[in-house]
Amino acid sequence: MLVLSRKPGESIMIGDQIELIVLSTEGDVVKLGVVAPKEQQILRKEIYAALKESNQEASNPAATLNKLSNFLKKM
Repeated sequence: MLVLSRKPGESIMIGDQIELIVLSTEGDVVKLGVVAPKEQQILRKEIYAALKESNQEASNPAATLNKLSNFLKKM
């Protein structure tokens, strides 16, 4: 892991097209701005993890059928 210290107004570059800018710090909260191409998807990590899990569940037909079966039994 690379650890960098930056002050508000300073930034780092990721590759040639993505810039992370420190907008402000308030206690334990750091506000970041991201400048990136529109086609670059940017997600908070918890949203990314939830989407990944959802996609894995959707790609497992047996698990989907089991969930559907359990749902129908409850009705």
